[in-house]
Amino acid sequence: MKLDTPTKIRKGEDLDKESLIGYLSKKFNSNSLELEVLQFPSGYSNLTYLIKFNQSEYVLRRPPFGANVKSGHDMSREFKILSILKNKFSKAPKPILFCDDKKIIGSSFYIMERIKGVILRGGMPKDELPGPKKIKDIVYDFISTMTELHSIDCNIPELSNFGKPEGYVKRQVEGWAYRYEKSKTNNFHGIEKTIKWLCNNYPTEHETSLIHNDYKYDNLVLSGDDNFKIKAVLDWEMATVGDPLMDLGTTLGYWIHQTDPDFIKSNKLNLTTTDGNPKRGELIELYALKSKRDLSNIVFYFIFGLFKIAVIIQQIYYRYKKGFTNDSRFKELNKIVELYGIMSNQAIDKKKVDDLF
Repeated sequence: MKLDTPTKIRKGEDLDKESLIGYLSKKFNSNSLELEVLQFPSGYSNLTYLIKFNQSEYVLRRPPFGANVKSGHDMSREFKILSILKNKFSKAPKPILFCDDKKIIGSSFYIMERIKGVILRGGMPKDELPGPKKIKDIVYDFISTMTELHSIDCNIPELSNFGKPEGYVKRQVEGWAYRYEKSKTNNFHGIEKTIKWLCNNYPTEHETSLIHNDYKYDNLVLSGDDNFKIKAVLDWEMATVGDPLMDLGTTLGYWIHQTDPDFIKSNKLNLTTTDGNPKRGELIELYALKSKRDLSNIVFYFIFGLFKIAVIIQQIYYRYKKGFTNDSRFKELNKIVELYGIMSNQAIDKKKVDDLF
């Protein structure tokens, strides 16, 4: 399979190379005047660039242009969690430096190591995909890595103050509902119904762990050999300490299966519709087996995951509508928001995660 590679920078998302060269020369104590910058084009949130400097390769992360949700694009927070994890979770990329001087490239940013490998992205050609048997191995590693993350001791000083686990679920629902209202462009009945249902069905008990909050195939770097082992977990911008089932719920929200109707599968946000991928219920069983957690209330978390993803997509579409980005991939994202509202309503009505239509 092809390794994940950067391409030329999208129009309107260039970095100030001269300013960046001056900054990096000081930080790396180098007189090098050569800097090559490319962009990893597939992400929908924070912008990710490959920078080649001093005969070495690094990854630079910055917020998207026009972003107005500080908590979702806080570079210092993302850098901090990677710094905490570098000796506690081997699959977190090693952070190198953080810059909060917006004069350098127009925003704060951080630099981390580059990890080469394969990333399974929506819309990949079939001849580039692992076969069904290999997909099953990847899924097992996928859940094993997630439960490993959820088992990290949150009582250590660095993590104990990283989140507010008390009232986390309620705060998340209210927070994402607020974000939806702030970025609203259409009146989707399905989303409105979902918000009301979530607010009336909070779980009474929950556990606490470190959670990634955006754990899915295209945030994983796999080895480029035939084993496809997970080398790294990317995009830690929403990581915190909270209910691990909220993490699983988001993963389930992204996990569109081949048995789902075509109008849901058509969004192509993930590769979970390919042969070999289990249904959501099977994924839940595997997580329960590995984590030993009670998943009897998993429907709530699944519905929350669908809602949260809808809001994330809505925020991206809002930036596109306001002209903050010209990325043509965003022009019909409002339709996906509507689809997620329909799907969450089906889960509410049927009280299950599979065979919703």
